[in-house]
Amino acid sequence: MSATAVNFKIGNEKLVRVMDAASAHLRGLLEKQGRPEGGLRIAVIGGGCSGLQYKMDLVDGPRDRDIMVPSNGVNVVIDPKSALFVSGSELDWSDDLQQGGFKVSNPNAVVTCSCGESFAA
Repeated sequence: MSATAVNFKIGNEKLVRVMDAASAHLRGLLEKQGRPEGGLRIAVIGGGCSGLQYKMDLVDGPRDRDIMVPSNGVNVVIDPKSALFVSGSELDWSDDLQQGGFKVSNPNAVVTCSCGESFAA
């Protein structure tokens, strides 16, 4: 059984840029899971108090039609529809006990909720 090539595009940091803290944390998570070549998938889905929210998962790599953005030593994978909403965003990491985790700073968000996990574009 032969593996079929995945048809994806390489994007650049104009789509999403990974900050130092997020890069270090993501590298640690991927190594712990035994997939150092993997990345973080960011998807925009309906929901949340503002209408749209981010969904993030660790993945082995891109799927067909995805955009993979190498940034700061890690890969971020985004589907084309979500890319429309996150263009120009920055991914950071916070150790805050209440609001900790990966955070997306999105210049396209016209309204955000207080928890920082949903937005309207």
